[in-house]
Amino acid sequence: MTAVSIYTDGACKGNPGPGGWGVLLLAEGAEKEMFGGERETTNNRMELTAVIRGLESLTRACDVDLYTDSQYVRNGILTWIHGWKRNGWKTADRKPVKNAELWRELDAVAARHRVRWHWVKGHSDNAGNARADALANRGVAAVAAG
Repeated sequence: MTAVSIYTDGACKGNPGPGGWGVLLLAEGAEKEMFGGERETTNNRMELTAVIRGLESLTRACDVDLYTDSQYVRNGILTWIHGWKRNGWKTADRKPVKNAELWRELDAVAARHRVRWHWVKGHSDNAGNARADALANRGVAAVAAG
């Protein structure tokens, strides 16, 4: 399996508001940057979208170290999702899971790979996270421009 490091980040100007996502992929000495955005979204949706876009860009099963500064994404995929699936995509207090369609998409795309989930503190001199943050902000700028 190819070893890949993926750094992801989401950004939103207003919550909800225009948002962007960014991904930095590093594998076998090569790197790839990706970004995009949506006109009306939330920060959590952009964090999830970044992870989904990064993982779905891999063309074969990979051994992935995924870095995110979102506790929402990390806790959701490692802990909360199991209960949500067991409860028919309802929270512990029987309310619909927010962003359920993105969580389902993430669950499916992550299952194709061996993923180790790492949390990094945002804006703390982690070079990969800083680049993903800059890409997410490019995504916001792209949607704002038009």
